[in-house]
Amino acid sequence: MIRVRAAGLLLSAAYLAFVGWMLLRPHYVPWVSAPNLRPLSTIRADLGMGAPEAARRIGAGLALLAPLGVLLPMAGGRIRASGFASFARTVFAALMVSLSLEFTQTLVPGQLFDVDALLLNTLGVALAHLLVVPPVRRRLRRREEAAAASPKRERATADSTP
Repeated sequence: MIRVRAAGLLLSAAYLAFVGWMLLRPHYVPWVSAPNLRPLSTIRADLGMGAPEAARRIGAGLALLAPLGVLLPMAGGRIRASGFASFARTVFAALMVSLSLEFTQTLVPGQLFDVDALLLNTLGVALAHLLVVPPVRRRLRRREEAAAASPKRERATADSTP
């Protein structure tokens, strides 16, 4: 389990470094619009651009931090964790990461705060966590229980044979 936890920590750090590098590069544009502080206004504008463009933009927002929904619980290394507590910890950590990225972006030329990016990033992490972590933990618990039961069966079989 130590290797899984170490891999989770390493992959989380590497992924966050990559995301930071991607998001915190300056965008040199002749004009910059105002920051978006109204929830769902950017999403509504994206939906007004047509289905393919809206799907691309909204999907990009959902997918940006989605790997953290799996990497953060992996870094925690808990197989027997409360499902709700794990979900709450992961979503809260992702919200804080997304919030700090959004605030840091305001320091970079051409980058602005967008509350919808915060919502989409956090929702992407929540969806990834719900889709991947519970089934994987269930599978790991079954494997662990089977491994624990296997030596007991071998001992019981060895004791019963004359």
